[in-house]
Amino acid sequence: MNDAQSSAAAPREIAYEVRLAQDERDLRAAQRLRYQVFVEELGARCDGADHAARLEQDALDPYFDHLLLIDRNADSEALAHVVGVYRLLPQDRAEALGRFYSDTEYDLAPLRASGRKLVELGRSCVHPAHRRGASMLLMWNGLADYVIARGIEIMFGVASFHGADPAPHAEALSWLNAHHLAPEGLRVTVRPGPQAQRMDLIDPAALDRTRAQAAIPPLIRAYLRLGGFVGQGAFIDHDFNTTDVCLIMDTSTMSERAFDFYTRKTPRG
Repeated sequence: MNDAQSSAAAPREIAYEVRLAQDERDLRAAQRLRYQVFVEELGARCDGADHAARLEQDALDPYFDHLLLIDRNADSEALAHVVGVYRLLPQDRAEALGRFYSDTEYDLAPLRASGRKLVELGRSCVHPAHRRGASMLLMWNGLADYVIARGIEIMFGVASFHGADPAPHAEALSWLNAHHLAPEGLRVTVRPGPQAQRMDLIDPAALDRTRAQAAIPPLIRAYLRLGGFVGQGAFIDHDFNTTDVCLIMDTSTMSERAFDFYTRKTPRG
């Protein structure tokens, strides 16, 4: 093999950066990644998306901070440089807007009444080619930096099981309901209506712990390991083809071990 062939075959070294979106190109790249994951990979309908341009977007995007995982060697002109996304809505901006995104699914009155400083998390996704290695830890580091710098006390947001049929998730939902409900003072409840879904689908005594925990999506399991809780009830989101739960994390009750993990730093390349 000659040098040119060897060079062509060598894997590209990835250099990551985590930062907030800085301009319209960053935002469009985040929306392109969301489209690739939610619509093309997971089969969401996303009625508000720009399907012609392959952008998953909504009217709330301008109010959010968009925390991005950047592949610094990728082509920004082709909107390929954003490979991970978190959408963040701090409380002061939600108050100016008049609502959080999750207000359409859950009664958030307990969180508002807590007097604690809130931030809503959403639209979290990572490009399939970047789901191994340090990428998710870097995203969590960036989220920790954001939360600490702003004195955030409560993080919350909807997290999803894939599919709008709750039956395949009965064990996992029942386990969350039996073992991970938020304390009453922070326990949001799903809004009544045809999309509301009870989570206590199986008697807790009949649950198989190993099987139920394995059926919980990895991102939700990660929040639970850090001391997170869930609200009361699930929400069936047909537009996104998901069964949603509301995750709540009180940063003051995170264990020291969990906090060390959450704020641990790794080289960013």
